[in-house]
Amino acid sequence: MNECYAEDIVFSDPVFMVLKGDEVRAMWEMLCKNAKDFSLTYSNIEQLDEEYATCNWVATYTFSKTGRKVVNRIKAYMKFYEGKIIEHSDAFKLSNWIGQALGWKGQLFGWTGVMKKAVQKNAKKNLMSFIEKKRVINSQ
Repeated sequence: MNECYAEDIVFSDPVFMVLKGDEVRAMWEMLCKNAKDFSLTYSNIEQLDEEYATCNWVATYTFSKTGRKVVNRIKAYMKFYEGKIIEHSDAFKLSNWIGQALGWKGQLFGWTGVMKKAVQKNAKKNLMSFIEKKRVINSQ
């Protein structure tokens, strides 16, 4: 994915909200390193005009924190410039993801703003920690 992105990529989804540049690349690296039993399929690629395209993709994996299987069905929207993606937005129902990833607590409370904000905050915290660890390793 990172090879497809422009240097100044802007990404958004219901979990990580808005990320830019190196944050986006680190997010994909972190997700790929942490995912177990990961598979990805895509379909319905549609070029809307000279700049915009959409597709559907399904990520299936075992969520590392809980060991629960997740099947996340996503609608992606992308804007291209000079052959690279400059904007990428993934749309999916966060409450469904929370229910799969967190089990019964997620199924009962995943629709609430409190639970959604907690998931978003934790995801951002994990990403910042991952970025910091990479910085430390790269500086040694």
